[in-house]
Amino acid sequence: MGEGLVDRLAKILPNGRGVWIPMDHGISSFPEKGLENMDQVVSSCISGGADAIVLQKGALSHFVETTGWSNFVCHVSVSTVNAGEKNQYKVRVANAKECLIRGANAVSAQINLGDNFEPEMIEEMGKLTGEALPLGLPTLGMIYPRGPMLKISEGDITKGVAHAARVAWELGCDVVKVPWTGDVESFKLVCQAVPIPVLISGGPRDISFDKLLHNVELAISAGGSGVCVGRQIFGANDPESCVKALRAIVHDNRTSTEASKLLER
Repeated sequence: MGEGLVDRLAKILPNGRGVWIPMDHGISSFPEKGLENMDQVVSSCISGGADAIVLQKGALSHFVETTGWSNFVCHVSVSTVNAGEKNQYKVRVANAKECLIRGANAVSAQINLGDNFEPEMIEEMGKLTGEALPLGLPTLGMIYPRGPMLKISEGDITKGVAHAARVAWELGCDVVKVPWTGDVESFKLVCQAVPIPVLISGGPRDISFDKLLHNVELAISAGGSGVCVGRQIFGANDPESCVKALRAIVHDNRTSTEASKLLER
C-alpha cells in the first residue's frame, strides 16, 4: 500500500474506523428529503464530526470550494429511477484522475450482485481500482447482494453479504460497504472474510434511529469498522446530533443507549 494511500485512508478512517455519510441519492431520484438544502446538511455533518461525505462529482466540486473541507469521497456510479429494467445498473461517470482533480480524498463505486448487468458493474469497479491505485486514492466498494439473479450458497447465514465483501476486496477496494446481516454471528463471518474495513449501510429507510444505533453497536462488536449511512442522517431533523451519536459508538466505544442520549428529541 503506497504512502499516499495510507495517509488518505487515515484521514477518513482514523484508527481504522469511520462515520461516512453518503449524499449521492439526489441523482437517482429527486426531490429527496433532506437534500433540498445540501449546503446546510453538509455543514451540519461536518460540524457533527463526520469522517467522510460521499458525493457525486458535481456536488463534490461545489463543496470542496465552499467548505474548504477535504474528506470527500467521489461516488462515480449512477442510475436513475427512470431507467426501467436498467434502474439498478450503475454506470460509471468519472475516472479516478478526474475525482482527484476535483478534490476527492477517495473514490467510490457500486455493484448490485445478482443484477442482470452485474458483469458490467464488476468490470467498471476493476477499472476504477486500477486507476485509483497509482494516484494513491482509496476505493470504497458499495456492494449489495440483491438482484433477481442472486444465488445464495446453501448454509450461508450472511445471505450473500460475505460474498459481497469478498468481491470488493478481490477487485482491489480498500474499504467495503455492505448491508447489516441482522446479528453478530453472521456479521462476524463477513468481517472475517476480508482484511479490509467493513462499513454497514443504514438498512431500510423506515427503521428508527435508535434501532440503527443498536445495529451499529452490534456491528462494531462483530469486527465492523463503522457506518456509511445516508437517509437516516441527511433526512433527520438534526443531522449534527445524529452524526455525534454514531461517533460515540464508532470512535468512543459507547453503547447505543449512551449514544442515544446525544440526540435532540
